[in-house]
Amino acid sequence: MSFPWANEYKPQAPFMQWMDERLPLPRLVYNAIGAGYPVPRNINYWWNFGILAGICLVLQLVTGIVLAMHYAANAGVAFDSVEHIMRDVNWGWLMRYAHANGASAFFVVIYIHIFRGLYFGSYKAPREMVWLLGVVIFLLMMATAFMGYVLPWGQMSFWGAKVITGLFSAIPLVGEPLQQWLLGGFSPDNATLNRFFSLHYLLPFVIAGVVILHIWALHIPGSSNPTGVEVKSESDTLPFYPYFVAKDGWAMGLFLFLFCAVLFFAPNMLGHPDNYIEANPMSTPTHIVPEWYFWPFYAMLRAFTYDFLFIPAKLLGVLAMFGSILVWFFLPWLDKSPVRSGGYRPLFRKFFWYGLIPTMALLFWCGGAPAEEPYLMISQIATFYYFAHFLIILPIVSAIERPDPLPYSITEAVLGEDENAQLGPAA
Repeated sequence: MSFPWANEYKPQAPFMQWMDERLPLPRLVYNAIGAGYPVPRNINYWWNFGILAGICLVLQLVTGIVLAMHYAANAGVAFDSVEHIMRDVNWGWLMRYAHANGASAFFVVIYIHIFRGLYFGSYKAPREMVWLLGVVIFLLMMATAFMGYVLPWGQMSFWGAKVITGLFSAIPLVGEPLQQWLLGGFSPDNATLNRFFSLHYLLPFVIAGVVILHIWALHIPGSSNPTGVEVKSESDTLPFYPYFVAKDGWAMGLFLFLFCAVLFFAPNMLGHPDNYIEANPMSTPTHIVPEWYFWPFYAMLRAFTYDFLFIPAKLLGVLAMFGSILVWFFLPWLDKSPVRSGGYRPLFRKFFWYGLIPTMALLFWCGGAPAEEPYLMISQIATFYYFAHFLIILPIVSAIERPDPLPYSITEAVLGEDENAQLGPAA
């Protein structure tokens, strides 16, 4: 993003001048997260979750690399190697719990980040690429988290891998060969652990690469803001440093406080007790569930209990599970409203707060519940509404609703009317 009033990087020290001419890394940092990056002055704490997601990614990378030094990807010793990390490796328990709870924290932050984008229209032009890359990051996170959940080789790890990889067999023609290729055999075993461990180690670095593209794409149009009004003058912005660095720093401190509270006082709160039992292919758990952050999609998968025409129920569930995320790719074109922010879209706001958010809450609840009534029926209703919201309701609402009047500028929205607001319409 280039604004004529943005501060220019002017190195004073001779070494920094020499460095700037040959490798302008300080200039890049200054323009990306320093005083050279103007940010809309009205962004609130909902915009802190981007930096918190970055902190979570760094946490997962650091703890994951340390854990990989002691983990053995072998079905005979994988479970024992995790116990070895917990009991014998110096600070191993801290690394393991930080990594496990860090995954949950990552998904909490990302879910809030995504639904903030949905409400404030962050997927609309000119930020479509920012949104699309964000959805790619989420898909990569899901793949990474699933493979990581298998590595402890507990009961829920083994049977979770067996159930989820079994979904590929629903794909016509190529399903079973694809499942065998993914597992390295006919059921989860050594080959599965080796493949999943390798991919689980690799994918976070792929995520980091896509995050760089995500931030790069963001800096071209600049950050969005709660009003959805684009920056018009210098008075609409403040430099990222020191104002928003301090704001992000406060949010980071609060996040780390809450994270450490869970880490030290309730580290197993979000885990499943069956995963402290070594994997046993001869003993099926009573209730197989994935980690909590997969529950909405697991609920959609189980919502289909009958075949439809020539399409098996299992395939319908798989299509719904993947389609629930793939539909996000088309949001910039499904929502044709010229107004970005839900704060100025009264009809959209009602469907968002009283329709989509309760629907997601129900899917979370049903995904972690047993596969029985009334949870299956609730999952079916919630799944239908979820897709209807994006594919039917959103396009209709964007076409018929009458948005509230927008402020002329960000400054007007924050400080009241200004000179530009008076001159704007006449000009």
